Amino acid sequence: MKTTLITTAIIMNVVISSQPSLITEETQPYKVIKTEKEFEIRLYPSATMATVSMKAKNYKELSSAGFRKLASYIFGGNKENKSIAMTTPLYMDINDQQSSMSFVMPSEYNKNNLPTPNDSSVKLTTTNEEYVAAIQFGGYANDESIKKYAAQLENALKAKKIEYYGNFRFLGYNAPYQFWNRKNEIIVNVRWK
Repeated sequence: MKTTLITTAIIMNVVISSQPSLITEETQPYKVIKTEKEFEIRLYPSATMATVSMKAKNYKELSSAGFRKLASYIFGGNKENKSIAMTTPLYMDINDQQSSMSFVMPSEYNKNNLPTPNDSSVKLTTTNEEYVAAIQFGGYANDESIKKYAAQLENALKAKKIEYYGNFRFLGYNAPYQFWNRKNEIIVNVRWK
């Protein structure tokens, strides 16, 4: 496992550093509506995403195959052979029926001006504005930490009597070769007015 992680980190470092135009500081914007001790309520505006769906049932299955397909798209695997900057966060919706991974596209793009993916399993979508509850944690994510923080967020929302719906989703912010100060989040939609 360590060898695989180190090898992946080295490869990603080489790929990303050889394509400096792909390194970006852009993070999907949101507005903090309310801050609680364990979580915050956010309003995310509409965003354009590149998404792949698959039958993966855990973090490892989805992160490996999903990342490969989406990275291929933004590194030029599209009809224009165009490189697209990578932004944060990366979204993962892991569940028993159909899991998905999404890259947020840079704000200069929308569905109409993005190049068509070469891989038909990569879908370009526009999200609706949404209110979410978010909880943050550090380190490398795995199925155990994702379940732990999803349960912690669920319990905190129940304690505050905040209605939530949909799947708990994972947001990742760091490249695999970033070993310190890692940022991960779990979000879930909430009813907020």
